[in-house]
Amino acid sequence: MSGVISYLVFFLILAAIYGIVSLGLNLQWGYTGLFNIGVAGFFAVGAYTYAILASSPTTNHLGGFDVPIPLSMIAAMIVTGIAALIIGFPTLRLRDDYLAIATIGIAFSIQLVAMNMQWLTGGTQGLYNIPQPLANTFESNFDYNLFFLAMVLIVLLVVYIALERMVHSPWGRVLMAIREDETAASSVGKNAFSYRLQSFVIGSMIMGLGGAFYACFIKYISPQDFQPVLTFQIWAMLIIGGSGNNRGAILGALLVWMLWSGSGTLVQSILPASLQVKGGAFQIILIGLVLMVTLIFKPKGIMGNRRAIIPGAKQAP
Repeated sequence: MSGVISYLVFFLILAAIYGIVSLGLNLQWGYTGLFNIGVAGFFAVGAYTYAILASSPTTNHLGGFDVPIPLSMIAAMIVTGIAALIIGFPTLRLRDDYLAIATIGIAFSIQLVAMNMQWLTGGTQGLYNIPQPLANTFESNFDYNLFFLAMVLIVLLVVYIALERMVHSPWGRVLMAIREDETAASSVGKNAFSYRLQSFVIGSMIMGLGGAFYACFIKYISPQDFQPVLTFQIWAMLIIGGSGNNRGAILGALLVWMLWSGSGTLVQSILPASLQVKGGAFQIILIGLVLMVTLIFKPKGIMGNRRAIIPGAKQAP
């Protein structure tokens, strides 16, 4: 029984981290209509920034700055935001399909940098012994995981409340206006490019924060952690939960991560040993099928998106 509870705590920590990342994507796609396929890249920037700044001195890679953990988390968000600003300034002038191609290419480039620049990221060996806050003050790993779960849930709640306030403000209503009709929004004096860039940067910073928490919790990262399948997972979470709805983004993260984890256990139990090496493909196929069923029967996701630009306004059927 204790093993089940320990796994449940571990599961909820990762679900909450992915929930943070899903909220960042929801701001970009659900509220602004930005087709960002480079989620894994921004997640990686946040994770590596935190690991490099917070780690102790080492000869294997750049690091050893021993920056306090809270400051390292903030720095991870800032660096990810700067990267998003550099990337977004030229790419957000493109159409949605070209933006998707550009962002996925950038995500691949970031992964290649992490894989080949060993002096910076540790290369394929990755970064290990990444510091955790208050790690030596708990008697057992289970107690620490409970503390970490409480910490990441608080951060998830803060991000959720902040985004709720933002999207229900005049700024957020402009984002939704741009999502629905960019030409109409521009005709009333709104700088659509500026608002799209702001949404892209803020959403990417939230993804970087999720990456920092991932590195902090797992204590080891490598380029293999930032495969394109991560972007697929986050998009599935948002679509199944309901884009344009922050509660839906969190619910989708919980459900998809539950399905992903459960299918991994199912693969080990029903497939012969010779086929278990292909279990990852089975998981992707299963998530894809669930995604198809959701789009057929609930095209707006479980929670549905919020179409009203003015909170509380009546919507046409």
